[in-house]
Amino acid sequence: MKLLFKQIKHVGDNFSYIIADDESREAVVIDPSYNGDVILDFANKNKLNIKFIINTHHHSDHVMDNLRIKRRFNSKIVAHASSKINKDIEVVEGDIIKVGKINIKVIHTPGHTPDSICLLFGKKLFTGDTLFVGECGRTDLFGGNPAEMYNSLFGKLMKLDDDVEVYPGHDYGSKPKSTIGEEKKTNYVLEERSLEEFIEFMRKP
Repeated sequence: MKLLFKQIKHVGDNFSYIIADDESREAVVIDPSYNGDVILDFANKNKLNIKFIINTHHHSDHVMDNLRIKRRFNSKIVAHASSKINKDIEVVEGDIIKVGKINIKVIHTPGHTPDSICLLFGKKLFTGDTLFVGECGRTDLFGGNPAEMYNSLFGKLMKLDDDVEVYPGHDYGSKPKSTIGEEKKTNYVLEERSLEEFIEFMRKP
């Protein structure tokens, strides 16, 4: 299967992603953020039809250009069933989003927000604000929950293969992407802790 893949950071530190089936020219955009100009330009130059817009969670810095892209391509907005955003398709843990020959698996990872999801495509994992390079998402904002973050990180993401590539929602780390194996070795958030120790750790300023 041939595909097009692009990581975009145009305005601010938010990453957006485009995955497209090179044969059908169908594409998905993950977290449009403020990157609509580059997304639309890339789609037009490559003659792509953006079928889905997938939001990893509801925060405005991830969904800002949703409607702009939706209006241009009549795309369907996809988000977790618990999300309060204006969505067309609701997904839950284990659902598969299909675009051409591309299959993207939904992993529900609450902790930063109740509606946070990660997206697994082959060996690529799009982690939104759940896992960053060298960090994890905040749990002290409205809807945040350190106990749920602990389960999302250690009960789900850290059980994936070490060679799975990590593509975060923000450019907060020393590089724009990583791997599960690298994060296990270098991310101080992922040091071995009990649930109680992790909750206390996340509460520290």
